[in-house]
Amino acid sequence: MRRRMALLGLLAPPMVWLGVAYLGALAAIFATAFWSTDPFTNQVVRTWSLKNVQGVLGPTYLGIIGRTLLIAVLVTVVCILVAVPFAYFTARVAPSRARPILVALILVPLWASYLVKAYAWRTMLSPGGVLESVLGATPGFGLTAVVLTLTYLWLPYMVLPVYAAFERLPESHLEASADLGAGAGMTFRRVVIPAIVPSVAAGTVFTFSLSLGDYIAVQIVGGKLQVLGTAVYQNTTLDLPFAAALGTVSVLVMIGYLAAVSRTGALENL
Repeated sequence: MRRRMALLGLLAPPMVWLGVAYLGALAAIFATAFWSTDPFTNQVVRTWSLKNVQGVLGPTYLGIIGRTLLIAVLVTVVCILVAVPFAYFTARVAPSRARPILVALILVPLWASYLVKAYAWRTMLSPGGVLESVLGATPGFGLTAVVLTLTYLWLPYMVLPVYAAFERLPESHLEASADLGAGAGMTFRRVVIPAIVPSVAAGTVFTFSLSLGDYIAVQIVGGKLQVLGTAVYQNTTLDLPFAAALGTVSVLVMIGYLAAVSRTGALENL
């Protein structure tokens, strides 16, 4: 009992700080979303109004929100398609001596600056860049460029939990499936996929949330593409309450997404 009380005493200050810093900031964003901006002085007027909510639900910003969700979903799907076979090969096929090297290779990009990597992709995607020189064509700047760049940036966050899931998968389960007459395809569907689903879902929390809120890479390789992050950024100096309303959308989307993936046991794998 004394140890528990002592532990609670040690944890109380950081928990209070987290509550004030994170929950307090979210509360401030939610409150600001219902305020307005004086058109003459550009100052925030603390009077309650639904004007910002109505503006966010207009066709222009609904289109931006939909485009942002599309990008986040595409990045997440591509990361899954790349991460699952790579993680499987690393954990179950590659020689044990090579596995740390393969894991290190997927982690190496995390050591480089975010901006360096984004501008590297801008150089590769630009007309006359590496892709056009090697492949004879380039998608240029826009939706495809943003998906490719964000996939490269967030792929390690998908590979690591999936690799850990494959590594934890007991060999006896695969052998039992084979002994019962299941082929490789059925074993993968009935044994492997259920075992890695929580870890895949955990990886999507990172790829989806990071793609949902990104605006720097979009500005670098997106051309004139407008997403939720860039809309928030552009309104922070012009209309702070409206920017808060836009920011609230991403928070609500992530709350809903976390509630959905929590049913898969994903949050236990974070």
